[in-house]
Amino acid sequence: MTGRPAPWVLGVDSGGSGLRLALARAVGDGSAAPAPVGIAACDRPVRTGPAGIEAAHLLELVLPRARSLLAAAEPDTAGTTAAGPRIDTVCVGAAGMATLGGELRSELPGAFARELGTRRVALAADAVTAYAGALGERPGAVVAAGTGMIATGTDLRSWRRADGWGHLLGDCGGGAWIGRAGLEAAMRAHDGRPGGSAALLARAEAVFGPVASLPGKLYPRTDRPAVLASFAPEVTGCAERDPVAARVVGEAAVHIAESVAAVCPGSGSGGSLVALTGGLFKAGEPLLAPLRRELAVRLPHARTVPAAGDPLAGALLLAGRLARDALRLPRDPALLHIL
Repeated sequence: MTGRPAPWVLGVDSGGSGLRLALARAVGDGSAAPAPVGIAACDRPVRTGPAGIEAAHLLELVLPRARSLLAAAEPDTAGTTAAGPRIDTVCVGAAGMATLGGELRSELPGAFARELGTRRVALAADAVTAYAGALGERPGAVVAAGTGMIATGTDLRSWRRADGWGHLLGDCGGGAWIGRAGLEAAMRAHDGRPGGSAALLARAEAVFGPVASLPGKLYPRTDRPAVLASFAPEVTGCAERDPVAARVVGEAAVHIAESVAAVCPGSGSGGSLVALTGGLFKAGEPLLAPLRRELAVRLPHARTVPAAGDPLAGALLLAGRLARDALRLPRDPALLHIL
């Protein structure tokens, strides 16, 4: 042993509402993310252009904040040591990395090497950092449900993904899906058609005004998924007293369980774990109770456990394990690219 401190690692979590990053020492056994010594945030999301997620804009947001974290952690040396790099390893977890991350994969490793002295870079889809934050390096499945819904699973040999295809093609059971179904029930009640809900109609008019004007308010919006998802708490809130709302929430639980079952390793994996993450599950028992029932039927070999941490913790865990050359989660060209 040399007595030198563990190298610095940086985790970055880039999503639709902004960006967060955390600095830590690469310590621990992989069962949990290393404890950050500093966290920084930016409420501006990274831009997406014709070539995908813009590497230059991500660097513009990350580099000054990473330098500030490093300077605060080592004020006398600004992180420079005789042992080597200032920040040994960086993991960037980004929404859209799998399909829009080509520019990040081509430009970030060289830029981090030049600007931070970085030796290794991991570029991960946000579903992977969510998985790592929730379950670490254990086999299982993680569902991330907010406005959208995606399930990710691994047996530590390969990754599997289900849904996450957006509100027009999928995200079944997510917030936008629940909100849209609830608003449809409100419109049915307004028209006098079967399947309508007077309770959801009342809540829709309380939130949006007269529902006859709702199409003109909704369809021109570029943030339609978020607007639809904003009605999901109204649906789950009505589920305990309104049978139509209960049916919508029950169907959402079925969709989520189906996606989890599609990606969760089988019973031969020694009992897989399932973790639920994302703001949708703040709805509590109206959604969680039917979801537990559906998971018990479809995955009797799996055990649902609390998520250990969030996607930023997952990015730190990936960076820390990679810095120690001990990463067990499987590489994947689109989901977890190591450079």
